[in-house]
Amino acid sequence: MGTLTGDIERTLVEQARNGDRTAMKQIYDCYSRYLAATCSRYIPNEGDLRDVLQDSFVKIFSSLDKFDYRGEGSLKAWMRQITVNEALKLIRKRKRSDTVEYKWDLPDKEEEEEPDVGKVPPEAIQRMIQALPEGYRTVLNLYVFEQKSHKEIAELMGISESTSASQLHRARAILSRQIRDYMKRMEATL
Repeated sequence: MGTLTGDIERTLVEQARNGDRTAMKQIYDCYSRYLAATCSRYIPNEGDLRDVLQDSFVKIFSSLDKFDYRGEGSLKAWMRQITVNEALKLIRKRKRSDTVEYKWDLPDKEEEEEPDVGKVPPEAIQRMIQALPEGYRTVLNLYVFEQKSHKEIAELMGISESTSASQLHRARAILSRQIRDYMKRMEATL
């Protein structure tokens, strides 16, 4: 399943609000893969991803009375935001107990141009993003996929705007290097 049409979506939301488990299952079946993919951008560990996804659906179904239907796609967007927030909650929780410093071999100077990512399979890029340190990965996802500003990211993550900008810059530098390395390896096999 993909996205529900407006009338069906609205009907299922109303039924789910009234405790209809069949409607809840239909909503879950329709959106769980999409929300899992969204969550995987933040949480690369499959066990943690399942936990966050479960917590997200619990929150979604227990908060349906707060959902305001605004047209087709509004349910999907609302559920995505809850899922991202649940992923960020886990990341913040870990951050409080995680004191590991990441040392990445960053280039001394910025590369002239970014590599052509169109030549790299999306799965490979996803793996590269998942391999980034958690802070870099989270900032990159919030900035690129959720289109948050550095100010919004700073508020969500409890960091400064300059830290957000720095982590985004470093994430992009690491990804650029990894993409170039990937392309060199692929060219060498031809």
